[in-house]
Amino acid sequence: MIVSWNWLQDYVSLDASPAALAERLMMAGLNLESIEPHGDDHAIDLEVTSNRPDCLGHIGVAREASVLFNKPLTIPSAAVKSNGQPVEQATSVAIECLDLCPRYVARVIRGAKIGPSPKWLRNRLEAVGIASINNVVDVTNYCLMESGQPFHAFDFDKLRGGRIIVRRPKTNEKIQAIDHNEYALTPEMCVICDAERPVAVAGVMGGADTEISGSTKNVLIEVADFSSMSIRATARKLNLHSPSSYRFERGVDSNQMDWASRRCCELIQQVAGGELLEGAIWAGEPPVAQRPAVSLRSNQFRRILGIDVSTNDSHRILTALGLKSYSPGPCGLDDSNQGINHPSHKGLGYGDEVRQYLPPSWRRDLSREADLIEEVARIHGYDKIPEDVFVPLSLSQKTLTERVLDRLRDALTAAGFFETITLSFVSGELADLIVGWDSVPTQSGGRDRVPIYLSVDHSSRRQENTLRQSLIPSLLVVRRDNERHGNFNAKLFETAGVYLAARPGDPTAEPRRLSFVTGGSFVEAKGLVETLVLRINPQSTVTVRPSDQAHFVPGRGAEVLLNGQSLGWLGELSRDVTDKLDLRDSVIAAELDLVTLEASPNLVPTFAELPRYPSISRDLNFVLDEATTWDTLSEVVRAAAGPSLDALTFSSQYRGQQIPANKKSYVLTVSFRAADRTLTSDEVDAAVKSVIEACSTKLRAALR
Repeated sequence: MIVSWNWLQDYVSLDASPAALAERLMMAGLNLESIEPHGDDHAIDLEVTSNRPDCLGHIGVAREASVLFNKPLTIPSAAVKSNGQPVEQATSVAIECLDLCPRYVARVIRGAKIGPSPKWLRNRLEAVGIASINNVVDVTNYCLMESGQPFHAFDFDKLRGGRIIVRRPKTNEKIQAIDHNEYALTPEMCVICDAERPVAVAGVMGGADTEISGSTKNVLIEVADFSSMSIRATARKLNLHSPSSYRFERGVDSNQMDWASRRCCELIQQVAGGELLEGAIWAGEPPVAQRPAVSLRSNQFRRILGIDVSTNDSHRILTALGLKSYSPGPCGLDDSNQGINHPSHKGLGYGDEVRQYLPPSWRRDLSREADLIEEVARIHGYDKIPEDVFVPLSLSQKTLTERVLDRLRDALTAAGFFETITLSFVSGELADLIVGWDSVPTQSGGRDRVPIYLSVDHSSRRQENTLRQSLIPSLLVVRRDNERHGNFNAKLFETAGVYLAARPGDPTAEPRRLSFVTGGSFVEAKGLVETLVLRINPQSTVTVRPSDQAHFVPGRGAEVLLNGQSLGWLGELSRDVTDKLDLRDSVIAAELDLVTLEASPNLVPTFAELPRYPSISRDLNFVLDEATTWDTLSEVVRAAAGPSLDALTFSSQYRGQQIPANKKSYVLTVSFRAADRTLTSDEVDAAVKSVIEACSTKLRAALR
């Protein structure tokens, strides 16, 4: 929001300099971008946050300045003179989409003379970066920058049927806007029409067919209130943004619409002449009713700010900001004898000085006691709060999710991984590289899956506009960038949400994932997954089973199970995937569901005494059927080894010469240990013999 220093003086007379004003405004919440001289004026560029649309006009900024410097605020009366002819005899307004346009005000001026604007008007607009067009259009821009309420002026004689209809577009309707580009309209938009065609994109831009020109004599002035969501969606859909759409997206004050309409007509008559028809056409709903009162307890200033603010000071600040006092407590600020026991104060706490305030219509952001305290604090001055002030605080504890993530990050960084943070939006091509294991399967099932993506259609997201369903593609891009800079085999991980469109409204449609990529072996990656799980719960059991998802190298992909429940997947990515990103090295990737990991945590460390006696190990080499998995073999070995089994480790596997067809060799190491003594060779041999017999009987395994 660019503010003209000279223009601001029309509403509040300040003794301070532009720099002093900007500093006070900045300390009160309107950040200063720059101050630029403009002739005998200064253009003050302020950053206005989205919750303060009231400061998107000079009057709103002047109101802030008047309170900060304790100066009176002057708002134009917007007095107009009409010719006595009722406006209803000349035109009408019909709203067919109250959800998109709840209210609309129209006034008509006849006999206006279109021409250049007077110097004062041109200077004001040029100071805030707006080019002069003609006197009527300049007035609408002036009033927008004055009040924050958008306006539009139609050439009344070019409105077919002489009336306004606010509706949704019909099929295949188009409009040529005043920028002389043609735009295709869609049914979810809102358009201003005459009896036959659209003449403006509501709240965004007017149409070329009815714009004010040198031949215009009669003018219809529009002041409206449009749905914020509708204007935002329309502006993005058409890639058509304007000062009007910027303000409508943030919301306008419906209670000032009539004043704004009169103010615009007043200035048009002043610079272009003409006769104003009597009255205004108000279509739609009445202005927004007064919102509920907000209670303010005097003792809350010390609790929240750490300082006391007197009741008189807080009352003065709030009333200067436009709030009205209502149902006061025993602070003696008016003639009411209602005290803290009044029904309106129920639940506020005895012993507090309580006052209730009605927020003004232009401050919809004031709805809680804390909001009022913030208003008092920023006007009173944050600099008046001592640095060493005591504010009662209570220590917060980490949530379960935070504690789990801390452990996972510690384990991954200890294994040499680096954490990444990537955007949730990816290109469609990147999203298709990896299809999540919980995407929607086709009727054929198996490897074929049909993901349904969530995407946005916005000018800032023409390429990367798809919400990802897997973190792996983003990690692969980071890995590729590392390769291009000579940093090969980057081991990366990320924890973030993914977005599944298959179940809209279902919380599980936005699950959180832990994913990592590495150039190591499958066995190392599987061991890392087991380590991560055991860091969360040492009693958990991790198993894997073959998976034939399309992004795996055939035979090198697995589904990971945690205590029998699906946890995610793990495997070597196929060259079809990695080649699309020009990755040089092969990649092992894993993606795990964080909610499943958090389901049964055991984060309390358990003490275990270090072993006092040595372990004894034996290597066994079994020839087994090709279909026998390591999980099956290890289950049989653990059951047969007895209570002295200390560890079971996979060493290697072999297929080839000296191994029959459809057979394979597993080499494993079994270690035995007793807690109270050193095991004898006979005890170990007996346990090993039991293992060999069990494997031979249950798995038809032969010892090599």
